[in-house]
Amino acid sequence: MGERELIIFDWDGTLMDSTERIVECMTGAAVDAGLRPCPPEAMRGIIGLGLPEAIRTLWPGIGEGQLERVRGCYSRRFVEAEREPCSLFPGIAEMLAMLQAQQTRMAVATGKSRRGLERIWRQSGLGEYFVASRCSDESGSKPHPAMVEEILHETGVARDRALVVGDTTFDLEMARRARVEAVGVTWGAHPRHRLLEQEPLALVDEVHELPALFRPVETA
Repeated sequence: MGERELIIFDWDGTLMDSTERIVECMTGAAVDAGLRPCPPEAMRGIIGLGLPEAIRTLWPGIGEGQLERVRGCYSRRFVEAEREPCSLFPGIAEMLAMLQAQQTRMAVATGKSRRGLERIWRQSGLGEYFVASRCSDESGSKPHPAMVEEILHETGVARDRALVVGDTTFDLEMARRARVEAVGVTWGAHPRHRLLEQEPLALVDEVHELPALFRPVETA
């Protein structure tokens, strides 16, 4: 197996430490919209989905009008909270710089909206690391494989030369359905036992473990 040509990262919970902010904003949005907030563990469980899909999962049977109220309240709360941007997980900035220096191409497949991702990139300057990106409001929600498939098509990278990295079962299932290998990280939204159910190539507990998986050893 040769070097990976393309690493497709999830964003929230994988690169950026934003899980608890998402939970807080969704809790507040439920209150704003007159709904009973779900338990925090349930809210962590929907991270990775597109926002409409996440809301429908948390409140099954919700009407479209109420859904739009929750969606609007969540978006306002999150934009307000992002005046103080979330931080990258420790070691992520160094890893991205190393991969860029090695000329490994990187992309993002995220449950964020395009507007949300671009806002974060403007604030952080991180967009320069990524050669492609797809968001849930343009390619559909995970675990549908469209985001990965579109990124592969755009970059011209073969499935067996790419790797998906994510912190949720939605990331890993998306990769599996796109027939691309995936690595799960345990510092994000979903617990280890749920990630293992998707049979990833590997699970890692520390950022420093990731680079070895990006450059597989050549076999005879």
